[in-house]
Amino acid sequence: MSDQSSVESYRDLEVWQRGITLVERVYEVTDRFPDREQYELTSQLRRAVVAIPSNIAEGWGYSSRDQYVYYLEQARSSLLEVETQLIIAERLSYITEDTRDDLLRGTTVESKMLLSLMRSLQS
Repeated sequence: MSDQSSVESYRDLEVWQRGITLVERVYEVTDRFPDREQYELTSQLRRAVVAIPSNIAEGWGYSSRDQYVYYLEQARSSLLEVETQLIIAERLSYITEDTRDDLLRGTTVESKMLLSLMRSLQS
């Protein structure tokens, strides 16, 4: 969507940049998960978090606002999946309550930004 004011690329969007930071944080945290979770929760959590900025970028490539909003909705859906998996990780004692809360604060900001961007595209 190249008609965004002063935004030349999806990489200029703060919501995408925050998504990348969230990916980095989740990878750091999941590096400490038990080995037995490598193909289970670790893999699911990493796939879901990577999908957030990936969908923002993919949606940017479409000329249709409706298509872009669709991909932003997919990003938000993945974000909700990440939140749930972080809660599960804390309940299984793979992360501390403080780590979970810190990451969830980041997902809350990301969610609000995604919703705001969707609304702006729909108006």
